[in-house]
Amino acid sequence: MNKDLTNSLVARKNVLNNPYALSQLESNFQLGGLAFDGETVFTKQQAADILTIDERTIDRYLSGYSDELKSNGYRVLKGKQLKSLRLMYVNDTNVVDISPKAPSLGIFSFRALLNLAMLVTESDRAKAIRSRMLDLVIDIIAEKAGGHTKYINQRDKDYLPTAYMEESYRKQFTDALKDCLDMGHFKYAIYTDKIYQAVFCENATEYKKVLRLADKDKTRETMYTEVLKAIASFEHGLAVQLRQESEKLGRMLKPIELDNMITAAESNPFLKPAIEDARIRMASRDLGFRDALHEKLEHYIQSVPEGDFDRFLGEKSRSLEQQLIDTETLNVLKRLKDR
Repeated sequence: MNKDLTNSLVARKNVLNNPYALSQLESNFQLGGLAFDGETVFTKQQAADILTIDERTIDRYLSGYSDELKSNGYRVLKGKQLKSLRLMYVNDTNVVDISPKAPSLGIFSFRALLNLAMLVTESDRAKAIRSRMLDLVIDIIAEKAGGHTKYINQRDKDYLPTAYMEESYRKQFTDALKDCLDMGHFKYAIYTDKIYQAVFCENATEYKKVLRLADKDKTRETMYTEVLKAIASFEHGLAVQLRQESEKLGRMLKPIELDNMITAAESNPFLKPAIEDARIRMASRDLGFRDALHEKLEHYIQSVPEGDFDRFLGEKSRSLEQQLIDTETLNVLKRLKDR
């Protein structure tokens, strides 16, 4: 996966969609600009000076990346808005490109200016900003996640109830393997891996390698809610099928028979949306939050939406320890236990 900001739209979005990183980047970079309409904005000349390029170069990028730059805050002021900006800075000698005669003026928000810096290849200053930006974003995510991103998945308020539910379905599946599958004790590890392969195309060893986990780390404790739900659906369905088929045949099943069930489940139209969603979430979030690339899921990678940054880094996100002392969370777990 290309992580070069100049070439990767996903990599650019993973910075620009992160409101916590943007806030600290603006404070850290101290690029100046103009206060206008509740935010800091930059004229084209100011952007050119900051990136040490000429305005014609900026015009080329505005032409080639118009939709992207506009979506991140570049806009053209006219009429009352332009008049208001002129009046604010009419006596400011440092602002020389707000002509009293020009019918319009293009301005960059701080986010749009960062976007431009991510695109410009002709400037050493832009390159330095990109490098510093990536370092800061990694540090900011780790800091917001409590120092390490290994268990950033657990900061989701839905993680704990989902993990609790998944453990119940896991027990049903392992019990079904014990009672209905004619195979040695190693069947538990083998069929856990086969379910992982079906859901996200990696076995446990491959998954641990991608996330750089230690041998003692438990894989499911690092998985996102959507992934756990997809695994639970798979395990529950197989557990039911195993018992039904074993009872129907009056014997334990052979491994090949369970393998056929798994193959059929992979193409089951009822499971497909959950599996597709799990792959997208894992591939995209692990690249965006953990700097971990699942090569087998590379074509599922999307940019991390702004809502996910709030979900895992915002005020509503909490460490597992904080959730475990919360009365509301404990009540949810109790209801799940009593079902």
